Amino acid sequence: MGLDLRALHLGPLDNGTYVLVCGRTRECAVVDAGFEPEAVIRWVRDRREPLVVRHLLATHAHYDHVCGMRAVQEALGGDFRVHPADRPLLGHLTEQGRVFGFPPARAPDVVHDLADGERIALGDDTLEVIHTPGHSPGGVCFLHGDDLLAGDTLFAGSIGRTDLPGGSLAELERSIRTRLFPLGDGVRVHPGHGPATTIGRERRTNPFVGEGGEGP
Repeated sequence: MGLDLRALHLGPLDNGTYVLVCGRTRECAVVDAGFEPEAVIRWVRDRREPLVVRHLLATHAHYDHVCGMRAVQEALGGDFRVHPADRPLLGHLTEQGRVFGFPPARAPDVVHDLADGERIALGDDTLEVIHTPGHSPGGVCFLHGDDLLAGDTLFAGSIGRTDLPGGSLAELERSIRTRLFPLGDGVRVHPGHGPATTIGRERRTNPFVGEGGEGP
C-alpha cells in the first residue's frame, strides 16, 4: 500500500511538518516537528483508525525543525533521530530560538543517529536517508518513492541559507547537484518551508543551482 504523506504547514515561518503513514500497519513517522506541536498531536489522534508513532525524524537540528519534538514524543511516543553532525546544535536550542525571539526549547533526552544511505523501516515500507550538508553539517533528506522530504536543503526557487553556524554554500550546492538532482526530474520535493516543487523544475529554473542560474 506504500506510505501516505500528509503535510502540515505550521508556525510563523510556514514550517513544513510531515507525517508518513503505513496504510496497512498504521505505523507512522513525524518529520520536523517544530512549531505548534499540539497541531501535530491533534492530527495524529484524530485519525479514524489509530496511528502508532514509531519515528520522530529531523532533517536537521535548527530550532524551528525540532523545538516541538519533545512535546510530540511525550504525547505520542516515537524514537527521535538526527544526523550525528547536528547533535551539537541540539544542546543550544534555547540560544538558537532566542536570536529570533522564540521561547526556550529542549530536545528529547534520548537521541538516535541517522546515517547516509540508511533505510528506516516504517510498517511495510522504508525511507532512505540522504546526507545533504550545507545548510547545516548534519542536514539530511528523506526519500520514499518519488517523494523527497528536503528540509531546508532545497526550496521552490531557492536554497537553504548558509550564513548560520556550520553552514557552507559550496557544500550545499554540491549536495543539491550531486545527491538530489540525480534522483530524477519527476521526484516531488516537499521542503521545510513553502510550497512543494519537483527536482526537474529546480534543476531547470532554480536561480541558485539550476542550469540557467548565475548563483547567489
